[in-house]
Parts: sequence; C-alpha cells; structure tokens
Amino acid sequence: MEKQRTIQKPISLTGIGLHTGNHSTLTFHPAPPNHGYSFIRSDVPGKVEIPALVDYVVDLSRGTTLGIGDVEVHTVEHVLAALAGLRIDNCIIELSANEPPVFDGSSIDYVNALLEAGIEEQDAEREYFYIDETFDYKNEQKQVEIVGLPLDDYRITAMIDYFNPALGSQHSGLFDLDKEFITEFAPARTFCFLNEVEMLYKQGLIRGGSLNSALVIIDKPIEEGELQDLATMLHLTETPYVGENGYLNNSQLRFKNEPARHKLLDMIGDLTLVGIPIKGQILAARPGHASNYEFSKMLRKSYLEKKKLDKIKPQRKTSSSFSIEEILDILPHRYPFLLIDRILEFDKDYDRIIALKNLTFNEEFFQGHFPNRPLMPGVLVIECMAQAGGALIFHKLENPKTKLALFIGINNAKFRKSVTPGDQLVLDVKIINHKLNIFFFKALAYVDGKVVAEAEMQCAVVDR
Repeated sequence: MEKQRTIQKPISLTGIGLHTGNHSTLTFHPAPPNHGYSFIRSDVPGKVEIPALVDYVVDLSRGTTLGIGDVEVHTVEHVLAALAGLRIDNCIIELSANEPPVFDGSSIDYVNALLEAGIEEQDAEREYFYIDETFDYKNEQKQVEIVGLPLDDYRITAMIDYFNPALGSQHSGLFDLDKEFITEFAPARTFCFLNEVEMLYKQGLIRGGSLNSALVIIDKPIEEGELQDLATMLHLTETPYVGENGYLNNSQLRFKNEPARHKLLDMIGDLTLVGIPIKGQILAARPGHASNYEFSKMLRKSYLEKKKLDKIKPQRKTSSSFSIEEILDILPHRYPFLLIDRILEFDKDYDRIIALKNLTFNEEFFQGHFPNRPLMPGVLVIECMAQAGGALIFHKLENPKTKLALFIGINNAKFRKSVTPGDQLVLDVKIINHKLNIFFFKALAYVDGKVVAEAEMQCAVVDR
C-alpha cells in the first residue's frame, strides 16, 4: 500500500515571474492528507485559496493560469510538475504576487527546494486514477493528438513538430518517474521562437523573460535594429547575436532534445489538474497547454464518474450509515410500505442522498409479479427513489415530524434493466431545484453499478 506524501517543513523561494514580470516569494507548505495542491495569494484580502484543478483554469494563452473571480495565479505548470515529479501528493503553495518565479525556465529550482524541505509519508493511502479505456483528444486544425491507454504504471511520450527547420521534429519519453524525472526532465527549460518574442511582448507577456529563463530559437532572418529591440524586450545589457547552433546568443542546450523534454515537463504539470495521480500511458503529438487542459478535463470527468459509481456499488454497513431504526425516525412510512433498508450517505453540500434496498425472494411482490420469473414492479422502484428523496428532505427540515412530503409529479421515467431477487438496489437522489415548499429531484437507481431506472420528480412539503 502506497502512502500519500507531503513536505516536512515550509520552504521559500523568491524571484520574478516570466510573463507578468512581478517579483514574488513562493512558499511551499505541508498539507494534510487528501488536500491535493492549492495556491494561496497572500497579497490579496482574505488570502484567496485556489485549488489546482481543471475547474479553476481561466487562461491558457502562454501558460496555465488558475483563478477564482478576479484573483489569478499565472504559469503554474512548472511548480506543479515539480510536485508531481517528486510524488508529493499534498502541498499548499503560498504566493506574494500573481505568478511564481520563473528562475531558469525549468522546474529544477522548485525540485531542489522541495528536496531541501524533505518529504514525509502520511497516514493515508494514495489513490490513483487508472486509465482503463482509450482516451483520445484531437485538434485537427492544430494537428494535435493526445491518447491515454491502459497501463499499470505512469509513462508519457511527447513528440513536437512545428514544421520549422530551426527546430525540426523531436520526441522524448518518460518511463520511470522516480529514476528519470529529477535528472532528465526537471532541468529542461522553456523555449519560444524568435518571431514570437515581439508578438508576446506587445501582448503584455514575457515581462520577466530573459535568455536566462528561456531558449530563443532563431526561425527567421534578423536585422541589426531588431537585435537592439530584442535587448530591450529580453532585459539584456548587451545586444544579442545570432548563434551558430540556431539559438539566440548561442545558448547551449542541456539535452539535445531539450524543447521536447520541456513540453513533456509541461504535460506532467498540467495533468496534475486532474486532481489525482494517474496510472496509464500517454502519447502526445504536438501538445500545448490548451490541449493538455482539454485532455485533463476528459480524465477528470471520467475520474469523478468512477468515484460516483464506487459509491453506488453494493455496499456493506459502515459507521456512517443510517440504520433501519434511524430511518424510522426520519420517514413516516411503516411495514409493509417502508422500502428503504439503509441510508449510505447524506451530502449536504450537494443536496444528495444515497440509499439502499436489499431484495430477497421473500418480498411480497415477487410472489405475484411474474412468479415464474419474479421481477420488482417498476412503480415500486420509483417508490424507493421517492422515499430516498423524502428522507433527504426530512433530513434538511428543522421539524420533520410535523411535515409530510407528498410527491406531485413524475417526469421522464425510464426503466432500463430488470430488478430481481438477490439484487441490491442503490438509490442516488439529488435535489436540482427548490421553490418555496416544492422540491425537484433527479433520481437514479442502480444494481451492480448499472442504471436500472431513472426519473425526475416533484414533491410538496405540507403540514402533517
């Protein structure tokens, strides 16, 4: 069993942001189990905390930007890649401005700081999202494709091809995070093309960029006057020159395929926005932040759906369950018409309940409803969902014993599979609207994780 991990103590780094040019201090803090990653802007009122999840991505123009309202954190991918590459599960990243320091344009400074802070195991099991089917994202216009395949490990292969002779085609692959990340990928620096520099500068970006924080690939002829302008844009004290190796100022590469390695590094960072470590093989052709985001959205949607199914599979009683005795205090129904055996979960934040009905051959309706092939009547499946919805309402009311919940409408009822003796019927009911004393529900009934019935219902709460 793998344990979750965090850092042993806080540690801070100070520098300038790549695109905003703002000076900031970044502090990594330990975080409790199951916290994941989040950014805190300590420079704004209330110290707004932004979870590092795809739900909070607000911009992808030249990096991944997270935000809540008008509070943003720019260019988070290198920080997140360092955490994921070291298999740190939980960390709070505090910032004194709206962008982390860029340093040399890679993740290595963050990695070194985290290693200095120390890594410790926590008393909680690490959970993974297992890619158990093929995920395929394509953008035909940009000729981008990212594929996720089942694998009981974490591997990424990235290919880049900008159809530009200055860079050509490159590829790189990470096959062992523990052995390869620190030495082979964390030091890979960001890059851009010479013809992009002026455009980015005019867009208000790369305000903190320099040849110390990025590789500039020469992809066009350049005049002397343009070189002087570049000196201003890249904060150089001397006029830059065209290098013989195809990079401005003859910048020396740390790896022959450093640009491809950096694209892979960006992917590691962007994929953390799924919110959980991944087990699977990812193949990427010409990836960028926008495509990484779209692919991460696909994975997170699947992860959340699987989490939901985990809750509605056959369950055993837990300490947080509501027993039949407790249900009798909530619902007014009695034998033979109390159909709910147990309540598995109340979710107050989402107005949702999950309840259970165990079906034995001794149920009265099985004796007369197709006795040679006993089936649970569909109207009783609906009644089970209705009783679960009623329990949800009564759990929300201040004086439930003085009220009755009368169901006044059923819409879009569908029966997808038969319910038979021995089945365990799991009822997932959510309030989708509430007007005065009228509640609107979406209800699903499952057997073995598969939907057997669904319906939309309306209920009126009246005095008993």
